[in-house]
Amino acid sequence: MQGTVDGFSYGLVTPVAAYLMACLGGALGLRCTIRSLRHRDTFKAGWLALGATSIGTGIWTMHFIAMMGFSVQQAPISYDRPITFASLAVAVVMVGIGIFIVGYRGATPLALVTGGTITGLGIATMHYLGMAGMRLQGRIEYDTLTVALSVVIAVVAATTALWAAVSVHGFLASLGASLVMGLAVSGMHYTAMAAVNVHLHGGGPVTGTGDTATSLLLPMLIGPAVFLLLAAVVVMFDPLLVMGDPDWQRPSAHSPHRPGVPAPRRAPAYGEPANWSARQPSGRGGRKGAGRGGHSSQDW
Repeated sequence: MQGTVDGFSYGLVTPVAAYLMACLGGALGLRCTIRSLRHRDTFKAGWLALGATSIGTGIWTMHFIAMMGFSVQQAPISYDRPITFASLAVAVVMVGIGIFIVGYRGATPLALVTGGTITGLGIATMHYLGMAGMRLQGRIEYDTLTVALSVVIAVVAATTALWAAVSVHGFLASLGASLVMGLAVSGMHYTAMAAVNVHLHGGGPVTGTGDTATSLLLPMLIGPAVFLLLAAVVVMFDPLLVMGDPDWQRPSAHSPHRPGVPAPRRAPAYGEPANWSARQPSGRGGRKGAGRGGHSSQDW
């Protein structure tokens, strides 16, 4: 028996809420990644990890908020908790791999493609693993071409997000990039859901026991949502994350940087390795090892 599928049981409430969570996770992840690239310090790995966890959690939360609006008319739906949380772990780990590749290898084409592919496959794996945790009296089948399209969208969206993380530095530009990223991730989700066909067991309406989709998913989403809010607080209390370098640190045409103040490092642009700044001249006047008399003992 063919099940009647409805992906918008609550109207626009779930897709809009899901989109906003994807945007929040994307915005936090982008700002944390930019922070780690522009200001390299002992907390570089920590900022990258926070960015990866924010993006992965945002995508996972988006998926299951959207799934609260998914229903099959003839059958109740519940979810397997271990598989559902395993999909969260997959999202965070694989997004983390992609971000760490770009964070440490730089914005080279190879790093972006490799990191974007791994991250995109992680997003797709999270989606279909989460779908595997769905429990109903029937079986779920997928249209192969639509599934392939959803994976392509996930890879392209992830690669674009990583490119934005190393190329978009302004706060407003990052905000715009996160809105586009949320749209791409939501588009991937609903493209994948368009591939779903449900075949129910038996010839009539069936009933099930256990938690409904909403009553089960809503408590599970509280933890990730609180994490995103706490991560937002961390971001807002770091002015370098929100607004970038202060004006007095920005080099001008007349004075590259003020004496005694290290020049701020910038994120590597597209095609540059992560250790770009290490290859630039150091010291004053582009010289290294100047003595007391102002003469350099060794040119860079």
